[in-house]
Amino acid sequence: MKVVIADSSELMRLGIRSLLKTELDVEIVGEAHDGDELLELIKNFEIDLVIIDYTSMGFSVDNVAKLRSVYPNLNVLAITPEQSAIVLVDALKAGVTSYVKKDCSFPEIIDAVKSTYKGDRFFCGQILETIHLANLNVDEIDLDALTCDPVTISKRESEIITMIAEGYTNTQIADQLFLSAHTVNTHRKNIMSKLGVKNTAGIVMYAVKTNLISPNKFLFTAENENL
Repeated sequence: MKVVIADSSELMRLGIRSLLKTELDVEIVGEAHDGDELLELIKNFEIDLVIIDYTSMGFSVDNVAKLRSVYPNLNVLAITPEQSAIVLVDALKAGVTSYVKKDCSFPEIIDAVKSTYKGDRFFCGQILETIHLANLNVDEIDLDALTCDPVTISKRESEIITMIAEGYTNTQIADQLFLSAHTVNTHRKNIMSKLGVKNTAGIVMYAVKTNLISPNKFLFTAENENL
């Protein structure tokens, strides 16, 4: 197994390297301190697996997307601190194969390495919980929908996204905007296609991420429901 470790932290690279060499038959082909160094390593050596913390200094999720665009069969295991569901989904769309947290147990990290090397997807329990709490299903995330083309959302689509995120039904949106329910449904399908999502939760995540609505709205709603 030929591996590249990509993390700006020397301590983390040392820890991962020691763990892999103790538990597995691996060849550490190189260690990248930043995104540019990672690209050079991949370009010059045959690699089976990249283990990366794309949140560390000098890296970004764009590094993963660039790697996978040039080397679509490259397996990528992300090991990062805790992230929001939005960040996790962005990473999966960028091309991360598997995902575990840095505070996971050694056996779980080793299992993730083994599975990812074989081309299987692996998610630690904490990552799955974060995604599920956002009402997302890993198997339903449209990983092929992400492209480098900009997403253009019209003013009308922004209105509908906002209302969907606020919990309005198609009929209610149609009444508010003086449209037919069929037209609203068509807008919804187009919106989901543009955003690369397959359910309402994905639209809500986009609305929060782009500040069309405030995430505090959901906190207040949850608090009121618990009263």
